Amino acid sequence: MTRFVIAGKVAVVTGGARGIGRAIAAALLAQGAQVAIGDIDTVTVKTTAGDLGILGDTMDVTDPASVANFLELVRRELGPVDLWINNAGIMPIGPVLEQSDALIRRTVDINVHGVINGSRAAARAMAGRGGRIVNIASIAGRIPAPGMALYNATKFAVVGFTEALDAELADQDIRVSAVLPSFTATELISGISINRLSKPVAPEQIADAVVSVLANGRRQAVIPGSLAPSAAMWAMLPRPVSRFLRRIAGFEEAFLHSDGTRAAYDARIAGE
Repeated sequence: MTRFVIAGKVAVVTGGARGIGRAIAAALLAQGAQVAIGDIDTVTVKTTAGDLGILGDTMDVTDPASVANFLELVRRELGPVDLWINNAGIMPIGPVLEQSDALIRRTVDINVHGVINGSRAAARAMAGRGGRIVNIASIAGRIPAPGMALYNATKFAVVGFTEALDAELADQDIRVSAVLPSFTATELISGISINRLSKPVAPEQIADAVVSVLANGRRQAVIPGSLAPSAAMWAMLPRPVSRFLRRIAGFEEAFLHSDGTRAAYDARIAGE
């Protein structure tokens, strides 16, 4: 199979102001792509864009009009989009019965509607030329855990949407892939007790996976790869076995509670 060439392509990364999004933008830039980052955080996205020497502006992935406006900005400044990375997302934790209706709606809006909005806009812009869309899902899109019901729901949705959209767009030479990282060493896991058997992955590892699936066209990549078998087989495990494995990994109670260091992140994702 001929490897897809990233150099010279126009790439968009949503949620590109910090963390995983910033790492992906830097990796694509290193591959020779012309990169634009969008984020709801106007100040930080402008700062990151300036640091990396790329295009950056405000984009609200929950608003199709905002996504369309950003896409038009990219077309004017860089040219038609070739690569679109749906990275924007939030990770609330805790018992779903205790989460507010507003937080549930906001999480679904960003994590699910945001991916759909971005994918639809990108696919329309790629029509007749082809392109690549990569959705940043999560290992939580295959493996559930107590305290993650809301987040699990959105990431399961992203995985299913990605697989179906890839099939829909196959005849248009638009490939849609998903990257499923384990817990990442960013503010997403602040205040959560992760045991030594569940070492967080670095944002740069996820960025490398994005570059890889863009180049080789794979439909899915699990990071780290050692978790791929578990992700593939989890739904077939009996309840007692899955619970035993969660306990060994430290996931049975890790996401039901957090300490005070998560307060700032919780406030930001709630829109406070």
